Amino acid sequence: MHDKEVYSLTPLGEYQLRGCMTTASPAAVELLVRVDGILSIGQIKAGMKPFAPDHFDAAFSRLVDKGLLHIRIDDPFADQFTIKPTKKALTRATAQADAGAASLQKAGYFVRIARKRPLRVLAEGEELSALIVEDEPYLAKFLQHYLTFEGFDVRIAGARAEIVAELRKLPVPDLVLLDVMLPDADGFDILLRMRQHPALKNVPVIMLTGKATREAVIKGLAGGADGYVTKPFEADALLKAVRTVAGLPDDPPAIPPSTDPWPEKAR
Repeated sequence: MHDKEVYSLTPLGEYQLRGCMTTASPAAVELLVRVDGILSIGQIKAGMKPFAPDHFDAAFSRLVDKGLLHIRIDDPFADQFTIKPTKKALTRATAQADAGAASLQKAGYFVRIARKRPLRVLAEGEELSALIVEDEPYLAKFLQHYLTFEGFDVRIAGARAEIVAELRKLPVPDLVLLDVMLPDADGFDILLRMRQHPALKNVPVIMLTGKATREAVIKGLAGGADGYVTKPFEADALLKAVRTVAGLPDDPPAIPPSTDPWPEKAR
């Protein structure tokens, strides 16, 4: 591989980020998130400075060998619409670092990443609990509807005081759906605090948010999230991610149709 080569995801690579059940390691997922068909290998490598160059090359080669990445095929028509950083932005640091930052921060990214946990066998009559951290009441109720029929006892919190109170309650939730942008709290900060708490550090967490940039996805996964699902989302895709991170069987229970299947306000 040459540092000037540009790679993009194969259909199999796309599935690892959007199929709700990734089998890739955390380091491999971060690489897949960063590959955008625009940055060269050298530019991606420059944006991952803590990553030793020889380890980077080995990890990148493994992804190519597994059929998750391939060299980008140029499309002159599509290239006309590629947004590139301004000269002013490029003067703030090296061209490679700025190109990497521009790619990571570009809005409109979409993923459905979920890391599989060991299968969990429930005792007869055992009920799982879930905490939905979402400040939009309409969307919170929509999520509650689906998780309830998935077998969860669902609690909802939308502000810092409510979140703290719910996390202190017993039983400890078996799953947390965590928004990033909250009125008086930051979802990434909540995630980090959970991972530092002895009773909450192993609770499966899915970041469910409209903060759709590669930078945000990497930050959430690096902070210990088990999954990252960007809005808007399909209910079936989200529930598949929920079952994956909670260690539940792939076959879902029958869910009756919602009276309001996808609230307009949640779009």
